[in-house]
Amino acid sequence: MNNASRANSITRRKLLKASAAGAALAAFPAPLIAQTKPFAGVTLHGASFQHRFFTLLQKYIPEFEEKTGMKIDLQLSALPVYNQQANLELSSGGSAYDFVNVTFTLATRWIAAGLLANLDEFTGDANLTPAEWNPKDFVDGAQVPYRDAKGATYGYSWEGGAMLMGLSRMDLMEKKGLKIPKTFAELQQVCAEINGTDGVSGMVSWFLHNWNLPPYIQGFGGNIFRNPPGDPMPTLNTPEAIQGVEFYAKLLKSAPTGVLTYTEDQARQAMLTGRANIFIHSSAWVTPILLSDESKVKETSRVVRSPAGPVHDYPASNSQGLGIPKNAKNQKAAWEFIKWALSPDISMRLVKEHGHSSICRRSIITSDEYRKLNTVNGQDLGALYLEVLELPGKGENYMAYRTSKEFPIVGDVLNKAFEQVATGQLPAKDAMNAAQDQAIAALRRAGTKL
Repeated sequence: MNNASRANSITRRKLLKASAAGAALAAFPAPLIAQTKPFAGVTLHGASFQHRFFTLLQKYIPEFEEKTGMKIDLQLSALPVYNQQANLELSSGGSAYDFVNVTFTLATRWIAAGLLANLDEFTGDANLTPAEWNPKDFVDGAQVPYRDAKGATYGYSWEGGAMLMGLSRMDLMEKKGLKIPKTFAELQQVCAEINGTDGVSGMVSWFLHNWNLPPYIQGFGGNIFRNPPGDPMPTLNTPEAIQGVEFYAKLLKSAPTGVLTYTEDQARQAMLTGRANIFIHSSAWVTPILLSDESKVKETSRVVRSPAGPVHDYPASNSQGLGIPKNAKNQKAAWEFIKWALSPDISMRLVKEHGHSSICRRSIITSDEYRKLNTVNGQDLGALYLEVLELPGKGENYMAYRTSKEFPIVGDVLNKAFEQVATGQLPAKDAMNAAQDQAIAALRRAGTKL
């Protein structure tokens, strides 16, 4: 240990000892940073796509700047713009960013290409990360996308998305003697029988079919790739995949006209006003029927697990992470920011002060405060969220298709093929056979060996 490191270590021990005798350390060593300010004068440049998490976080950033002496230059842009800019910056070996959002669908590509710093080097150093920060507190299923094949960590999740099913008109279902669907077959029946009753659509969805559709393909036993991420051969025309496409297209016959181009917000509004009965999507878009002041259906709504397929019960889940580019100029300072932004303290404040529930720390999700805020009409929404979010971390990582570096190309092909089926332009078998050929050709043009 060199003199500087030894001095830092001694100083840290003194501070921890002093803080232990006084008030709680608030689960994050802000007092240490506040007193030593080793990175004072540093301006950290970071980037992400626009999201409510960062909008809320920006309210607290002045506190971080005051405590550390650093300045935060956080650039937020639309998701497609951010992905394009960040991908170009990282791939070209640039050092413009000190921290970045590690986009879920790009994580595997960036990690495999060596574009991100190994964060285990920071969490494994007691001088850089206090034990109470506890990296194992992050839900394992949300962390899977941010590890390499050897288990090293390149990002920590700040946002979790767990697919749930919202039902807005249980009153209509009860009048018809219909129960909450637990299987694909029951889902089809409920959507068909409710559709048109009192002007209510059986279900609603939105235009990103490569998010909505795969759980049905997997539910029938299919997948997007043969064995992702190691074997990226597309499997879009298997009997199981075709069955999933046919099933989802049939479901959308109970949806409002124009649903193929619906945005997430349009679908959410259809639910909040009770114009559609079922919406299956990430919890953040489904739970407003119970939590939002805009909801006109709070008394008749339920949020539950999405129905299981005849072969698999694979509700989609995802997460977004914060990481540090391999060529970042201020890596240790950037780690201070990530530690602070994802600390138990800030996570709990986001929940308590803003009702932001899609965080990824298990200790917060299972806390009494979180459960109190997220239990509505006797429904523990946090328990549902946690159950789905951690599924890919147990047994088979069935979401591996989504983080495969080939997915953006194949996902676009899948979107177009589904639109052809849903609009009646092609039978599912023909559309998916063509999609399979197109996906293989596109991947080969991109240099993928199949």
